[in-house]
Order: sequence, then structure tokens, then C-alpha cells
Amino acid sequence: MQQRIEIMLTMQDAMNLRVHEQWRSQGFQWYRAIWVECAELLDHHGWKWWKKQSPDIEQVKLELVDIWHFGMSHLLLETTDHAGLADRLATVLLGPATGQDFHDDLESFALATLQHKAFDIDKFAVLLADADLGFDELYQRYIGKNVLNFFRQDHGYQDGSYQKNWAGREDNEHLVELVAELDVTDPSFKDHLYEALGQRYDALVEQADQR
Repeated sequence: MQQRIEIMLTMQDAMNLRVHEQWRSQGFQWYRAIWVECAELLDHHGWKWWKKQSPDIEQVKLELVDIWHFGMSHLLLETTDHAGLADRLATVLLGPATGQDFHDDLESFALATLQHKAFDIDKFAVLLADADLGFDELYQRYIGKNVLNFFRQDHGYQDGSYQKNWAGREDNEHLVELVAELDVTDPSFKDHLYEALGQRYDALVEQADQR
């Protein structure tokens, strides 16, 4: 686990560098991104008592992975020692984490985020347990989303030229399908996934241009 956490920390550092070469000194409010994701997460899980709602588990897990991106980024501001940070995170994630009520646990996590303007890994581990999102799945989903984030950046996400919807479907949906078609244990998985995203994106864009 520690080795895979270190891999994720290195990939997140690389992603942040892709967005801004001096990202550590820019004062980016990672905690704000986290609590906003919490609100989106709550919507996907459902909370309205006046209408029938069922948790969208796939979207719940995607939002938790997004929070993990921002959480690691916040923690990376504190140290460049990826190995030491990975050891600290592994200790928490390996420990027992049992939730009570998802809504209450999420609000507790969001409150801690706002109060301390930080990432509470212990409370995040509880949310993972609530969503039945184990470490292996977290790792797999993180790698996939990190690759998609690089793909977005390489195709004009910052200047606004990249469109997240391909042929009427969000790129996250295409990502899930492509990950399911590939061998996630392959050392070149992320490279194969990036290539597959490019092939599908180019094909769909070409189809749209021909209409």
C-alpha cells in the first residue's frame, strides 16, 4: 500500500506541475475544492426527503476520488518527502474505519475541512468505508482519473477549448468504460489508457465534424 500511495503522490505532484510550474507557492485553496466536492457528493448520494432518491454509487465514488486528488495536493504542500507522507497515509488507511451514517460522516468531514482549512485523512477514511471503496479500487480509480486530467490539460482544458462532453456523454463515462476494457495490473496501464482516450476522443470529434 505504501508504495502505491507514493506512486499516487508522485502522479499528483506531476499533475499539479502540469497546471502550474510553481503550484506550491500559488496559494491554491485545496480545502475549498474539497468542501465544494462534498456538496456534489451529497447530491449524488441523495438527501432530499420530499422525493424518491437512490444513491448513485458510481458518482459517489468518483467524487471521493476527486477529493483524494485535492487532499493529496494539500498534504504535498507540507512536504516533498513522498515516502514519509505515504507511510503516514498508509498507517491511517490500514487502520479500522467504521462509519455511522453517510450524511453525518460527510458533514463531519466537510466541517473539519472548513474549520481547519485542511484535509482530514481520518475522516476521509471513514467516508471510504461508508462507500465501500477499498484501497485497491481507490488506487485503480485514481490512476484512471489522473490520466483523464492529463488528457484534459493536453487538449485545452485551461484555455476552454476542450469540451468534457463527447457525443452527448461526459468524459468520465467514457473513462469508466475504457478502464473496464484494459488490464489495470499492466505496468503500462496508464499509457494504454491515455492512448485509448485519445482514439475514442478523436473518433467522436471526427464524427461530430462530419455531421
